[in-house]
Amino acid sequence: MQLLAKASFDPIKDKLWAVGDLVARGPSSLQTLDYLRSLEGAFETVLGNHDLHLIAVYYGISTPKANDLLDELINSNQFEDHIQWLRSKPLAIRIDKKHLLSHAGLYPDWSFKQAIKYSNEVSCVLQSANAKAFLEQMYGNQPSVWQESLSGHDRLRFIVNAFTRMRFLDKKALEFKQKCHPNAAPKAIKPWFCVKNKSLKSHQKVTFGHWASLQGETHNPQFIGLDTGYVWGKHMTLYCIETSDFFTTSV
Repeated sequence: MQLLAKASFDPIKDKLWAVGDLVARGPSSLQTLDYLRSLEGAFETVLGNHDLHLIAVYYGISTPKANDLLDELINSNQFEDHIQWLRSKPLAIRIDKKHLLSHAGLYPDWSFKQAIKYSNEVSCVLQSANAKAFLEQMYGNQPSVWQESLSGHDRLRFIVNAFTRMRFLDKKALEFKQKCHPNAAPKAIKPWFCVKNKSLKSHQKVTFGHWASLQGETHNPQFIGLDTGYVWGKHMTLYCIETSDFFTTSV
């Protein structure tokens, strides 16, 4: 809220877009959801891996981790309402012709149009009566390479992993072992944004979060990393798409 004030955010005329992971690790997940939902039409978000995990916890498929600090949210009388609200959110949003938003990024074989199509596939299931069955099969690292012929739970699992867990690629395979800064990673793997995407046009930009250790260092103006390690005691970052200005604050 302090950073929004610093950026002169006005919910009457501005819109706030979030890159996901609205919950977990911080001490105030419940208050965060309460505040963001109070913005109504002035706020929109994609889902991150922590948000999906919370939904799985609600369905009894997974258990909360102690360091996620979710007890207050889970025990509140608003928990179910917040879960239903999260279920309505997508994995990717195309803000306009130029800007795509997702939690982890854009898999290099996908165009903006394909990204929204695949996001919609997951949203349809997550918002349906089959949500629990989907969530029961959501966890896992395989398949690691995209093929349009993928179907069923394998297809949905890859889409979820690409949008919410991706950092490095081994050629075109999702690589989940490394969470470090690229400078400290094995040379055989590359950040996803360093793998050529023939479908990405020169004017298009991908805005993402997820990768705290990256510190937003993509070294390419097409890829805007906004997770700058606030939860680890570093900075929170906002980006204005009209002006390309960044706003940052420290804890």
